[in-house]
Amino acid sequence: MDTTDRRFTPVLYALAASALLLTAACGGATPTTEAASGQTTGTAGAAGAAGAADAADPGIGHVHAVDVDPSDGSVYLAGHYGLFKVTSKTEAVRVADLVQDNMGFTVIGPKTFLASGHPSAEDVQAGKPHHLGLIRSADAGLTWTTVSEGGKADFHSLQPAGSELYAFDSQTGRVRRSQDEGRTWEIGAQAKVIDLAAHADEPRRVYATTPEGLTVSEDGGATFTTAAGAPALAMVDSPAKGTLTGVAPDGAVHVSEDAGRTWTSPGRLPAPPSSFNAEGRQHLLATLEDGTAVESKDGGRTFTVVFQPSASSHSSH
Repeated sequence: MDTTDRRFTPVLYALAASALLLTAACGGATPTTEAASGQTTGTAGAAGAAGAADAADPGIGHVHAVDVDPSDGSVYLAGHYGLFKVTSKTEAVRVADLVQDNMGFTVIGPKTFLASGHPSAEDVQAGKPHHLGLIRSADAGLTWTTVSEGGKADFHSLQPAGSELYAFDSQTGRVRRSQDEGRTWEIGAQAKVIDLAAHADEPRRVYATTPEGLTVSEDGGATFTTAAGAPALAMVDSPAKGTLTGVAPDGAVHVSEDAGRTWTSPGRLPAPPSSFNAEGRQHLLATLEDGTAVESKDGGRTFTVVFQPSASSHSSH
């Protein structure tokens, strides 16, 4: 195991460095539309549509997260230039013409999403703060409302676990825990977190991938210790109690059925990942660095393409 760790640690440091560069790049804003009303962070409007028509569409950009809406099984890609709904293997539609940068994204129920990141350049120029804090949508991304930390937090990882919600705030470098759906937060450990994982049946146990390797907390994110013997993972998820599924920087899939004590590697992604999500033990989703989305229905042994980007594969609705 030591050999594996030495081989992948520089890659994990490179991945973390890339994440920091993305943070710096995304600290400015990205193009999008104005807010609909009240605290809603944005929907399409006439001015926004006109602006979009005047400028070349930026596309999806780097994909930060991938998830599934249980209301209809649709796959969503949270990208640098908006939230996209995959409608076919060759098309992904930008939801509500909103071009905000979704650094963190998760689906918590039918048509119910949480996200974080940065508003558009236009919104910032109009006076909006650079950080969205935690935002919530109850209509599959058509409209968003601020839940907490607007203008302050930039959550790069959002992980629901039953009544708990975990997040990593890139602005403070701290893991956070909420017991009221993100309205208030407990401040946890400081760490260089790449990804978080937790499960509803064990909500106080939370895992974090870091440049130094996989770590685990048994106290709700207040403290973390190294997960001994774990492979170097870029992203990790917990699709069932005691089960961990993750991907290495080179795309290798790793699975533990005993809370990280032993691991198997059933297969690998066709290329290095940009995001990963275990919908269940068998159902895995990932995006690759070129924006391709892939899916496994056999626990990571094989993957098929869900979406393949091209110059004309995205549109705005």
